This record gives sequence, structure tokens and C-alpha cells, in this order.
Amino acid sequence: MQLYNLGKVPWSTSQLIYHALGQLGREALSLVSPASPYVCVGYHQDADQEVDLAFCRASDIPVFRREVGGGAVYLDGDQLFFQLILRRDNPALPAGREAFYRKFLQPIINVYRRLGIPAEFKPINDVVVEGRKISGTGVGEIGDCVVFVGNLIVDFNYEMMSRVLKVPDEKFRDKIHKTIRANLSTIRRELGLEAANGWDEPALNALMAEEFSDLLGRFELRGLDEELVAAMDRLAGRMLTEDWLLHPRRIIDGREVKVRAGVKVVQRVYKAPGGLIRADFELREGRVADLALSGDFFVFPKEGLGQMEAALEGKTPEEIPAALSAFFDQAAIEIPGVGLDDWRAVLAGS
Repeated sequence: MQLYNLGKVPWSTSQLIYHALGQLGREALSLVSPASPYVCVGYHQDADQEVDLAFCRASDIPVFRREVGGGAVYLDGDQLFFQLILRRDNPALPAGREAFYRKFLQPIINVYRRLGIPAEFKPINDVVVEGRKISGTGVGEIGDCVVFVGNLIVDFNYEMMSRVLKVPDEKFRDKIHKTIRANLSTIRRELGLEAANGWDEPALNALMAEEFSDLLGRFELRGLDEELVAAMDRLAGRMLTEDWLLHPRRIIDGREVKVRAGVKVVQRVYKAPGGLIRADFELREGRVADLALSGDFFVFPKEGLGQMEAALEGKTPEEIPAALSAFFDQAAIEIPGVGLDDWRAVLAGS
């Protein structure tokens, strides 16, 4: 296998290289980080719905759509990327998603542990330390290859991550910021600044190369050759355009932002006859938490909305319809123009 240990590169190179390697059918490990910040969205996302494109343009932050799934993320030089490209017929590829992630995240877990960080695998595709995510990953098929990408997170700009996302209001943005900070960790956060600074990018890349080599065998160190550069240039002509960024498009009612496996920040919006309903909440391990209901309707008595929030706290989405029915059977509450079916629609999607 080939090893491209390139360190800091232009932001576009940090994405185009693994796409090009996949198109060329080269089995390789690429180790890179962007020399300048950018935002990257998943292949199936609507960039205009997910990202505040106007803010990014005004701030000179490029936005790129990758051919790998997952969510929108703010990326900069404090995140060191590993990009593993394997042909689909490679016998090293295990069957099943969880087995795949468990196998190919082990080198990253080993690196964190060698730093003194007790990282663990959390199904399906997270690396966590004491419940906090500490590596973002994604997988996709490019050409005849399976491409697995992820990172070591040296540090993270929580504020900018929450700022580049398109959100309905600042209250929701603040909730995203707080939830990400509580559930995403970094090398500097775990080790302290002084200890973390003892591990520079070349040293961390060397550890990743060593751990992946132990798993997959010896690597041949390579640079950017003419064929690879030409493939990247061809891809740039398509993938660095507005047409590529803005296609496909989807209409989304509300927002969902995955923070780590088991934690999402959710906003759902529904227009009922009596007014607009909005539900802001977290899904923690599949259960509703910190639910806040709002909208431009009337509630009698005014305390009734808080009582409904309390009745639904800790419920799974499947339990919500029955919990709503029980609440309305017992509570003396009136919400003109907003009925049980409306609340089911916004909270349970039914």
C-alpha cells in the first residue's frame, strides 16, 4: 500500500486527494491537514439548508461537498486527517458496518491511548473518551474503492462550528454550541495544553502511520505524482463549483445536528391551524431531553406547556404518541387550533 504523509496542504487538496486516489483505484493511506479552515458537508446533505453560506462567503470560509456521508463540519489545521482507501475486493474488508468501523478505528484508538487518553470504540462509528466523542469519521464508495476518513482532533473551534451552521434562531445556535462542547473532546482538552504541545503534527502522523501499518502491512512512502495531480485537477473542475455544492437539494422541516453517536440536537417545526409549533430538544441515547416547546399559539393555563414538556421528558420517539394521549386525557389544558394530532406530527412525525 502507498502512504501519502503530506502534513499541511491547501484545504482543497485535503479533500481532493482521497477522491482522486479512489477514482484511480490506488490503495493508500493519506495523512493530511488543511492549511486554512473550511466547511465540509456530507454527500446527501443540502448545503444551503445545512450551512450559513452567506456567512461563510463573507468570512472567506470555503464550503465543500464530499462524496462521503455524514454531516456538516467545520475543519481546520487542528484536525489531522487519516484517509484510508481500499479496493472493494480487498479481503481485509470485514463484512458488516460495525465490524468495519471496529477494525479500522482501532489504530486511532491505539494512537490516543499511546498519548495517555483512554479512548474507546463506541458502535457504530465513534471513538469516545469518557462518553465524549474525540474522532469524526465517515465512509463512502469512490470508484472501485471504499474510502474511510476520520481525524485526530488536536483542538476544536466550538464557536465557529456552531456559527457556520444554518439555524432558525440564536437560541438553537446556543444550544448546539453548548451540546457540542459537552460531548466533543480534543487532545488539548484531555492532556492539557503543555502536554499536548509535546505532540506536534509530524509526531502524531508518524503514530497513525505506524498503527495502520501494524494492521495492514508495510506502506510505500509516496508524493504527489503527475497522474494523481491530474486526477485531482479533473475533480476540482467539478467538485469546486457551485453546481456540485448545491446539488442535490432537499427541503427540511426543522433541523437535526448529530453531535456524537447517541446525541442529536433537534428542532422540528409544524404549521397547525392555531399557529406555528416548534420543538427544540436533544435525543440522548434515543430519549428526549431538554425539551422546549414554543410557537405563536395560545395556551390556557400558561403553565400547561411546561407540564407537557415534563410529561414527555425521557420518552423515546415511539413512546411519545401514547404519552401525549395520556397527558391530554389528564391535563386541563386548552390550545386553540392545536390538537393532539398536531403535537404528534411535530414530536413523533406521525
